[in-house]
Amino acid sequence: MDACIPFSLENERVLLSPLHLDNFHHLYPIAEQEKLVQYSPSDIESKEGLKKYVETALKQQRQNSSIPFIVFDKMTHSYAGCTRYMNIHWKNRVLHIGSTWIGREFQGRGLNGQMKLLMLDHAFGAMGFEKVEFRVDERNARSRKAVEKLGGVLEGILRKDVYLLDGFKRNTCCYGILHEEWEERNTK
Repeated sequence: MDACIPFSLENERVLLSPLHLDNFHHLYPIAEQEKLVQYSPSDIESKEGLKKYVETALKQQRQNSSIPFIVFDKMTHSYAGCTRYMNIHWKNRVLHIGSTWIGREFQGRGLNGQMKLLMLDHAFGAMGFEKVEFRVDERNARSRKAVEKLGGVLEGILRKDVYLLDGFKRNTCCYGILHEEWEERNTK
């Protein structure tokens, strides 16, 4: 597989379907939650900002570097947010999982972990990738802990790496999971 062709991933808890301009309107009530993505450079709080966010993700998909998903929580029967494979380097077999945000009402309930498990299994399995990376704002303790719980290893911190919407320039923690680490973790 060497193309960013849309597909779905699913388990008992969550359905990750291709994000597109026909379904992103389901995200309006979630995206407008105040400071939902306070550690991200993404502007999603307005309908126009969210549409531009989705258009950018779809452009990256056409450029073969991103696969965006809309998240449906099967437990509550509602749309919860979005996530994506991004910065996909097919030749080097490395990709990032990121641009993940879910509504506050879904946080701390195991949904994010289930999403990430699906994505990691698929990236290392069907997609044949050798490494998955995560980039997290140094101040975002909750996200950092979640990535570490999945087996992410802190590989370094990019200092003053990304400007956020409020003008703050964040430090970015770079985490990675290697294919062999994922296999070992799942055989225990």
